[in-house]
Amino acid sequence: MKRLWLLFAQTVTVLVAALFVVNTLQPQWLSKRTTVVPVFEAASGTAVPQVEGNGSFRAAARAASGAVVSINTSKAPSTGTQSADPWFRFFFGDQAPSQQQSGLGSGVIVSPAGYVLTNNHVIEEADEIEVILNDGRKAVAQVIGTDPETDLAILKINLTDLPVITLGNSDALEIGDQVLAIGNPFGVGQTVTSGIVSALGRTQLGINTFENFIQTDAAINPGNSGGALVDVSGQLMGINTAIYSRSGGSMGIGFAIPTSTARSVMEAIVKDGQVTRGWIGVEPQDLSPELAENFGMKPGTGVIISGVLQNGPAAQAGIRPGDVITAVGGRPVNNVAQLLSAVANLSPGITTSLDVVRREGKTKVDVTPGRRNLPRQQTLPR
Repeated sequence: MKRLWLLFAQTVTVLVAALFVVNTLQPQWLSKRTTVVPVFEAASGTAVPQVEGNGSFRAAARAASGAVVSINTSKAPSTGTQSADPWFRFFFGDQAPSQQQSGLGSGVIVSPAGYVLTNNHVIEEADEIEVILNDGRKAVAQVIGTDPETDLAILKINLTDLPVITLGNSDALEIGDQVLAIGNPFGVGQTVTSGIVSALGRTQLGINTFENFIQTDAAINPGNSGGALVDVSGQLMGINTAIYSRSGGSMGIGFAIPTSTARSVMEAIVKDGQVTRGWIGVEPQDLSPELAENFGMKPGTGVIISGVLQNGPAAQAGIRPGDVITAVGGRPVNNVAQLLSAVANLSPGITTSLDVVRREGKTKVDVTPGRRNLPRQQTLPR
């Protein structure tokens, strides 16, 4: 028994001595390595790295940049009919034709079939549209459809093996989230800039009819229009559209159309060639604190109707000036932008219910929306 105990004691002594030597000379042998990788749960359910260990966004840029294209547009020079009139030439001489107009912008490949998402103002009135991929390939694009009210357009190119961006969930964005803007500013070539989401749901900017912009301080300049705003996973969060600028360049305030809006517009255009929206024929205005007090309501809890189009859907349903609409089809509306969006989402010809507050109390009004007509083209700041 003493011999076994002595053998055990000697074995423990040797192991302790070996452990001491290893811990002194090679401590890393004893440490348990742990790698922490931040992940974002992508829409497909796969884990995607957010930021590399050195703080770089190279993975996001690499994942998205291949699908971001440059768009060159050209418009034939205008030739007035008067130049062919001999009397005009007699008095004014032969007039040289005006020069061909050209433009630069960006776009995003959203489908292996060759669909490219961009801004309407990038390709508006263009006679020829050329799409240039990041790998150097070029193709003449066909316009599938446009939606001036959201300033979006869908093009199509006939090329194979196209890089396609992943559409992300822009509704999950929060203020402070890191984003990248990818495009072709000033025609210098593809450029990636970084920033954060500065604000969400920006409206009443006078840029589009339907506004719900993501505001970012990622540098956006002329030529970036139609390019991608992506998250740190390289997923598309928005289409860069406009900047606030006094100098013509970036001043840290840029606006992008959310992917949620772009997706619905794109699906409608690809399916029907256009976007169909509802219309009821009212002139709304936000509910001021004074008006809200008169109705016994809180400010920002409805939209007051200041005018109703004669024989329009709302008039036929019994809506009258002074009514306050608080919900459309069960969806609360707190301001004019929300009412406009809610009505636009209605299907023409299908009756829906409006929640209305009048001086005599609350009521529901069933209205059958008509089809919204496209407004006249307007020149808006970009």
